[in-house]
Formats: sequence, structure tokens, C-alpha cells
Amino acid sequence: MTAAVHVQPGSGARFDWGLTGAAEFGRVCAALVVVDVLSFTTAVEVAVARGMRVHPFPWGDQAADYARRVGAVAAVGRRQVSPERPWSLSPAALSVAPVAADLVLPSPNGSAISAAASATGLPVVAACLRNARAVGRWLRRQGYGSTEAPIGVIAAGERWPDGSLRPSVEDQLGAASVLDALSGVAGGLSVEAAMALAALASTPDVPAAVRGCVSGRELVEHGFAGDVDIAVQVDVSDVVPVLYQGRFSAA
Repeated sequence: MTAAVHVQPGSGARFDWGLTGAAEFGRVCAALVVVDVLSFTTAVEVAVARGMRVHPFPWGDQAADYARRVGAVAAVGRRQVSPERPWSLSPAALSVAPVAADLVLPSPNGSAISAAASATGLPVVAACLRNARAVGRWLRRQGYGSTEAPIGVIAAGERWPDGSLRPSVEDQLGAASVLDALSGVAGGLSVEAAMALAALASTPDVPAAVRGCVSGRELVEHGFAGDVDIAVQVDVSDVVPVLYQGRFSAA
């Protein structure tokens, strides 16, 4: 267990990165927000807005077996989409795929973090640029954001080839957008949250920054510019996906 100071005590909204940050906040926070702009939490927002329930699951070969056990369909890799299996981590694909009542959506970052966080029993919210302000409003209406009921905002980040965390521009800006909506909470922002928020203040064109960052360029170069187009739409959604009994549905 890490030192108590690492969980940013004395603040109502806190910020950290990745699976380890989520695990630490899961011990002390009253609610968790996971941000994975390209693409898990954006895909969750798109799917939940269309009436689907999304089951997070770590990246791997067991997603199909898990989907069969829970009576869901399993998403496939972006390049494996077919008429028979139209669901994937691609927000663009999910925006036109047939509505599945229950969808298992694995990913190595946001989905793995969400699946692990579900074991805490805390409310876990999926946030992205599309719904950041709506997420902030919902959390405040529920009474979160005091020092007694703090919110932990987790930027998922990406992975280097060796599996280590690679902090990412898109997730810092997505997390900062949520923190911006929380900036007036009773418990205030931790120093880490305030510094994350400062990145938003110094970014005059958030969509351009996400398009131009490594993750955005990578998706475009691989033929998934449509996913980036959907992900960079700022505050266009009032949908707040909350993880309950292992699946995200609208609050």
C-alpha cells in the first residue's frame, strides 16, 4: 500500500493516472470517473446513448466466453468488424451498429480500469469530451465533491510496447474537462487536479489538440479518422454512463 499522501487527502476532486491510480482512489474516494477518450469511454457514451448496456472487460481472448456467460455480445477488434460482428471499440462503428441489449467491450486501458474499479462497489462513471460537463453536473447533484465524499478522476492513458503507462494528451484534456465542471465543489481541487485543469486553460482548441496528438494521429493513419471525429465533439451529450452490477447504463 502506498503512503496516505498519495491519495491527495483534503480535497473534493482528485486526479491520477491508470490502473494503479484508480486502485488507490478506490480505497478512499466516494465516486470514480474513468476517462479514455480514444476510445473506450467515448464508445461507452455512444453505445449507452443508443440504449445499450456496456460490460467492461480487460483486453484478451476471454471476452467472448464472458459474453456468453452473461448473455451479451462481444465486441471485436476494429479491423475484425463484419456484418455478423458489427460491434467494436470504434465509436463510429457503434454509432451505426444494430443495438445490442448487452455488449462486452474489452480494451487494455479504460475498460480494464473500469472492470477493476467495479469491484470497489463505488459509482464508476465513464467520461469523455462529449459528456464531461454532464458528468460533472451529475456528480455534483449526487452530493459528491466534498472532503468527506471525494471524487477520483482517472485518466486511463495508453501503453508503451513494454506495457508501461504512457500518459496521453487526449485523456489529460478529457479529465481536465471533467475537473473544469467540478472546479466549484465544496472540497476544492487537489494540486494534481488543478495542474491537470491548467492544461485545459492553455489549450485554445481542444479538438485540434486531440487530432494532432500521437493517439489521434495514430487512429487517423490506421484509417479510423471517424472515431477521432466523434471523440473530439465537446459537450454534445447529456448521457452519464454509470457502472452498476458490472455494466454501464445511463444514470
